[in-house]
Amino acid sequence: MMIYLGADHRGFSLKEGVKVFLKNEGYQISDMGAEAEVPDDDYFNYAKAVAEKVAADPIAGRGILFCSSGVGMDITANKFGGIRSVLAMSPDHALVSRHDEDTNVLSLAADFLDLETAKKIVSVWLQTPFSNEERYKHRLEKLNNFEHTKR
Repeated sequence: MMIYLGADHRGFSLKEGVKVFLKNEGYQISDMGAEAEVPDDDYFNYAKAVAEKVAADPIAGRGILFCSSGVGMDITANKFGGIRSVLAMSPDHALVSRHDEDTNVLSLAADFLDLETAKKIVSVWLQTPFSNEERYKHRLEKLNNFEHTKR
């Protein structure tokens, strides 16, 4: 599985710490930026880059996004078809998002999480499988159908 990472200037430091952690754990990483801490960059660009990669092959890839509150990244990612992003604030929140909603993008709030907590959230999120329970599959099917209808 390929893990796509994206962060703006406010999430850059946390992304770099999580990136080292993921590499040490043996995950394949593709860093979609930022490559440096640029004070006036825009979270949208990085969320878009990650969401497009995950949406192109949601079986083989997942995304992790980092910004100050996590909200901007989460909102942006969820605008892309096939993306189910979660703004997780705890390992339990990450677990439920994977188990019930089969989330494929994780958004993290750099201003509210330290590196150790972020690593725990990421680990749980990556290791938790989707339950495949009928009720959850049914809900995701409804969501998928809604996504493909004109509003």
